[in-house]
Amino acid sequence: MSDDFDLDTGDLERRMDGAMANLRTEFASLRTGRASASMLEPVMVDAYGSPTPINQVGTVNVPEPRMVTVNVWDKGLVGKVEKAIRESGLGINPQLNGTIIMLPIPELNEERRRELTKVAGQYAESARVSVRNIRRDGMDQIKKGDLPEDERKMWEQEVQEMTDRHIKAIDDALETKQGEIMQV
Repeated sequence: MSDDFDLDTGDLERRMDGAMANLRTEFASLRTGRASASMLEPVMVDAYGSPTPINQVGTVNVPEPRMVTVNVWDKGLVGKVEKAIRESGLGINPQLNGTIIMLPIPELNEERRRELTKVAGQYAESARVSVRNIRRDGMDQIKKGDLPEDERKMWEQEVQEMTDRHIKAIDDALETKQGEIMQV
């Protein structure tokens, strides 16, 4: 019966890699005191009747380490883009200069840095939970297969090693991000 069993480890690996990619995206949106175009990725603008990513209504640039600019293509959307940035929760005060919106990145204080490290920790924990859920799916598939004990243990060990590798990568990414945030 074990000849029929084939665990798709490629699928499990791909799903775990997806959790890591999602974590990297969430980490990119966290401010570290340096300007980054990716910090505006989660900001959606109400343009032409639907929520639109900010990079589809203007050009996002980083002309200097503590400044992000958004050059809005449609003059009629400048106010909406400014409003979306103000309401995004990034803690940035936009300044208008014609169709260009300048976003000076303020220095992070110690309290804000600690808050951001906690948020990074929450993002990492949710990624760990995703990886563990994928592990559980794999283990359930193994249990459903009618396998001899030694073969079952081999599959379980492979899934566990994959899980451990991804959890370690999440922990390493978190440590790096927290170091970036706390760096003055």
